[in-house]
Amino acid sequence: MPYDVKLPDIGEGIAEGEIVRWLVKPGDEVKEDQPLVEVMTDKANVEIPSPRTGVVAGLFAEEGDVVPVGTVIISIGLPGEPRAGASNPPSAGIEKPGSERSPGGAPAAPRAAVVASTTATAARVQATPAVRQLAKQLGVALGGISGTGPGGAVTAEDVRGAAARGVAPEPAPAPSAGPEERVPVRGLRRRIAEHMRHAITTAAHFTFVAECDMTDVVEHRSRLKERAEKAGVKLTYLAYVVKALIEPLRRYPMLNASLDDERGEIVLKRYYHVGIATHTPEGLTVPVLRDADRHTLLEVARVIQRLADAARGSTLKLDEIQGGTFTITSTGAHGGVLATPILHHPQVAILGVHEIKKRPAVVNDRIVARDLCNLSLSLDHRVVDGAVGADFLYAVVQRLEHPSEWLTEREIG
Repeated sequence: MPYDVKLPDIGEGIAEGEIVRWLVKPGDEVKEDQPLVEVMTDKANVEIPSPRTGVVAGLFAEEGDVVPVGTVIISIGLPGEPRAGASNPPSAGIEKPGSERSPGGAPAAPRAAVVASTTATAARVQATPAVRQLAKQLGVALGGISGTGPGGAVTAEDVRGAAARGVAPEPAPAPSAGPEERVPVRGLRRRIAEHMRHAITTAAHFTFVAECDMTDVVEHRSRLKERAEKAGVKLTYLAYVVKALIEPLRRYPMLNASLDDERGEIVLKRYYHVGIATHTPEGLTVPVLRDADRHTLLEVARVIQRLADAARGSTLKLDEIQGGTFTITSTGAHGGVLATPILHHPQVAILGVHEIKKRPAVVNDRIVARDLCNLSLSLDHRVVDGAVGADFLYAVVQRLEHPSEWLTEREIG
């Protein structure tokens, strides 16, 4: 019998994963520990390795399926066994985009199964992605085919035979008004959509904006830049913002907190794990700089760079994207005037850092050119009052406008 590979328990609190990309296909020879599939969870993108050496006998989930932990997703024929022996995995709920869910987060009903009846939709018939693509090309509805493959799977020969017999075609998409392209919402993009929707519908958002004169920070960074480069560190303005946050967060602990809705409690965090929103080719992700208060300026810059590189290379570890207490999102050189960041729920505060640009400012009753930027602080009004948020943001501004007052040699590192 082939060896059935189930979606493993990837981490604490993770009940399901989305099949983002298959790295093998039926008939492929695989070695033990060879990556089989890329899976997206609420926490990270991970690759599931093969537990055995053998030949891929069958795939039991499509790219884009959301699969509960413990579901059979692939079977591997072991050495010495016939290749056509893929087992029939037990029925298990696989959520499709847009399916209903219960308040607890599980599927509301077993609406989809790995093995489907002939009346099921084509999306729920047991077939490999290649067979589904063939059916689409030939205009054949998989739901009307009785599979002859292992465990009742529909094979390519079944599809070609159905096409010759004239099985009812799949419904044609409605004609469009012009050239269109449809991009599946899956992987990180789906998680972003889910998290943003949850944050917007749960928290009571409001945003407070303040102008910050970054001239002294610009000069301070210019003086340190060569020293940082010799240490192999790319010193960015974001590192200064992280360091400037810590003392105000201690002073205003409501911003370094979360709201436990079920117990009706505000949870004040006495540690400072700062999330750094990072753009990647797949979308925005938020790696976490843990214990930011224990790092020097140059150490903060080094960790930010390492996390950004790992995020863009999809190599972040679970503990590098969990447990954030406050988030910063920097819009970089194309930051515009301001934005209203969406909270990274269940956190209650997120700081947006916008473009630093020379603009006219009044200093000692004279108009001079200064390096100015806007800081936009979004808050959950259920936890943080407007006055508290304003006081916090102005405390951050004060530190950024006078870095030499608190950035001692020991703090620089």
